[in-house]
Amino acid sequence: MATLNVGNLGEYLRDQRRTAQLSLRQLADAAGVSNPYLSQIERGLRKPSAEVLQQVAKALRISAETLYVRAGILDAERDRDEVETRAVILADPTLSERQKQVLLQIYESFRKENGFEIADPGSPPASEVPVPEVPVPEVPVPDVPGVAHRDTDSDTDRDTDIGTGSDAGPQQTAS
Repeated sequence: MATLNVGNLGEYLRDQRRTAQLSLRQLADAAGVSNPYLSQIERGLRKPSAEVLQQVAKALRISAETLYVRAGILDAERDRDEVETRAVILADPTLSERQKQVLLQIYESFRKENGFEIADPGSPPASEVPVPEVPVPEVPVPDVPGVAHRDTDSDTDRDTDIGTGSDAGPQQTAS
């Protein structure tokens, strides 16, 4: 594990707190830590645990991973791409919290699919908020004349004819 760089962390936390327009006391209350303890962290006198950093990150609405890197808990080079991608998603003010979590879940699933694990078993959690499983809603596909549709229940294609309202295929007309 890397050496803790609490001075740099403290300055960063102070900047983030001021950007969020929070007093030291307000942030301490929101994070569930004591005001003197948070003050000591900001001044570089204390080395906070990953749990405390996670609480502070949540209160500031920033990425816990960013704080882990600044504190030296995560190796900056090892997880830089993942941390930066997650930080950008979490910092986007145009997305709701739910949208951010869905994007993070999709991102993590793609990384796993491509053989990249999100975190080592002994490392801090990948995010400050657990990402719930999100069901993918079924989207109805309208029937279009002359277009074959894939039946989701089987592997057969079917042609639909809007005129008959059935799947029997084109209707034959008498001449």
